[in-house]
Amino acid sequence: MSNRFWDSLFDIDTFSVSWEVVPGRGAREKAQTDVIQAAREAAREGWMHALTITDNPGGRPALSASLLGMEILGAGIQPLVHFTCKDKIRNQIESELYALDRARVHNLLVMSGDYPVEGFKGRAMPVFDLDPVHVLEMVDAMNQGWQVFAPQGPLVHQPSQFLAGAVVSPFKATEAELMMQYYKLQKKIAAGAAFIVTQLGYDARKFHEVLQFVRNCAPNLPVIGNIYILPYGTARMMNANQLPGCVVTDPLLAQLDQERQEEDKGLAARLLRAAKMYAFMKGMGFDGVHIGGHNIQYEQVRYVIEIGEQLSPEWLQIIPEFDFPQPDGFYYYVKDPASGLNTPVPINRADRPPDHPVTLNHRL
Repeated sequence: MSNRFWDSLFDIDTFSVSWEVVPGRGAREKAQTDVIQAAREAAREGWMHALTITDNPGGRPALSASLLGMEILGAGIQPLVHFTCKDKIRNQIESELYALDRARVHNLLVMSGDYPVEGFKGRAMPVFDLDPVHVLEMVDAMNQGWQVFAPQGPLVHQPSQFLAGAVVSPFKATEAELMMQYYKLQKKIAAGAAFIVTQLGYDARKFHEVLQFVRNCAPNLPVIGNIYILPYGTARMMNANQLPGCVVTDPLLAQLDQERQEEDKGLAARLLRAAKMYAFMKGMGFDGVHIGGHNIQYEQVRYVIEIGEQLSPEWLQIIPEFDFPQPDGFYYYVKDPASGLNTPVPINRADRPPDHPVTLNHRL
């Protein structure tokens, strides 16, 4: 099977689309059956280039993303496996990469992963032996033909064929938090990241910011925007900072609260919002989108794609609907008042006051 996901990222005439699925806890439960059914539907109609598979989201145990990726490949569509560092020592990471390469599961999204919160007889102990930069370096070494030292002399393994991407979140409130994300992003790019996926968010200017930043660092590196079809319940948790890294501001939460009063509990509004995000991301110049959401069905993802394509020629008119800045939030670039997005000019950070001034009491 050709790697349609790989091809879609590097074909300037193709807008890459991936759909996020959650394996769920268990081995032969409804969650796993639904994922395989989704893979078959997606493979049959050809609207999507990959199914992305989460790895223990929220820190809770679930079926292995790597194993499910092998099954999804067998169903006829490329898997994009979330490959996390939270619970593996480096030797286990190496072993799992060998297994994936042998099974021809080559698309990886490398990330730290969610901190474990529960497990058998209590909370699991996190590992974090390597971080994503180290794992990307390992993958790059394997792609080049890893040289392993042995008593009889060095052995050079057959090169693997991984396409390993990395993640970044521009949705940080303070200068310090945001710059740490961008410094780490530069390290990931230097370590061999083949594409970048953003964290989920709903501030169009922030999506534009991270796209500009990546284009300045690596002009030809594909960037994928994250579209999460957001229900009110999940939004309320994000607004309360109960899902780390996921930002929902008070005005957006109020809008969702109003939408859920409709007969369909706000479903139509959620799907239209996702389609509008698809449209402005394509218009901005993203190379693709990553569509996710709780209990999202194939027909709903197809709707987002179809309506998003229809709306994309008028994408600039959509931008004001996604003006959800964090209170006193920091932006890397100067704002363009005409578009509501960014100019190419970075903010002058030299004269900015510190985000959190340290007083004498703090020092003591």
